[in-house]
Amino acid sequence: MKITFPHMGNVWIPVKALFDYLDIEFVLPPQNSKRTLSLGTQHSPEGACLPFKLNIGNLIDAAAQGADTVLMTGGVGPCRFGYYGELERDILTDLGINLKLITLEPPDGSLVGLARRIKMAAEGKPWRKIIGAIKFAYGKALAMDRIEDIIHWARPRALNPRLVEEIYGRAQTDLDKARDAREIDRVVRDTRAQVRGLAHKEGFEPLRVGIVGEIYTLLDPFSCHDIERHLGNLGVQLDRSIYISGWINQHIFQGLYKAYKEISHHRELAKPFLGHTVGGHGQETIGGAVDFARRGFDGVIHLLPLTCMPEIVAASILPQVSKSLQIPVMTLYVDEQSGETGLLTRLEAFIDLIDREKSMDRRVRNEQLVLGG
Repeated sequence: MKITFPHMGNVWIPVKALFDYLDIEFVLPPQNSKRTLSLGTQHSPEGACLPFKLNIGNLIDAAAQGADTVLMTGGVGPCRFGYYGELERDILTDLGINLKLITLEPPDGSLVGLARRIKMAAEGKPWRKIIGAIKFAYGKALAMDRIEDIIHWARPRALNPRLVEEIYGRAQTDLDKARDAREIDRVVRDTRAQVRGLAHKEGFEPLRVGIVGEIYTLLDPFSCHDIERHLGNLGVQLDRSIYISGWINQHIFQGLYKAYKEISHHRELAKPFLGHTVGGHGQETIGGAVDFARRGFDGVIHLLPLTCMPEIVAASILPQVSKSLQIPVMTLYVDEQSGETGLLTRLEAFIDLIDREKSMDRRVRNEQLVLGG
């Protein structure tokens, strides 16, 4: 058995850790690129979303490298993600590519179903080893979230943004190579120390923008044209409504572990605007926007793939959130036709807008203080 899995940002780091820990032979597909998307688009239904097309491209590449089994997560409800595995297998079969599918989702709402599926891939490994592998992989997911948050802080403040990207790249490589919890913690500490050692803009207070939306486009830099790096270069400190550990904890562990940033409270925050689930992370998108507004963020960006049903519902409700909580919101759709230049133009306009609004609010407050005195 030679296992593969589709890419989704840095998720490959904890998944690879799982396989390494269990001594399972695997194929890591090439990182997402224009070639991956072109390959996936060629063999996918026209109305399929961007993540689906990238998944197809990943699996075709992996099969060409000898993979015979696919490990992926599943889903339930209105979101089409629950059908990904079956549809992708049918498409690949039509192309003469026969891959066995192992779907990682607890059918009984517990870790037992998850562990049983991992045991299928582990080919007879003892339960102790499997539980250890899950903990080790999740430890890397938590560390990756911390590292990404450190980078979010550093990008708008560093005098030389290139050095931040170099630190980020080393952190990804070092975390991948870490072989125990002590090494994982050291990578996080080293990353924080390197960032603190950079030259920063004195007295600079960046704008704060929250990003909400569909999980894949939030976590995968290629899908969103590396929006996080662009925002950092525009002087923005960002935060996401979903991080890897939060997604794993909710989607796979059913909330039984502690994530770096929990997302379970987002559904409660969404209720005044959207009181029930609409599939995917549509309700969490609304709750995430409410959370950012309550935390005093300057704006919210909503990312979603074209044709994503849960996020289309969320996009129709976000104007109400924006008006009610007085926070600017911009929605960005992405598909295979999206361009980085167009996205950057819209980002610059949005950041300029919220910067002017914040400056105006500051002037009004100062005038009130003067008049009051």
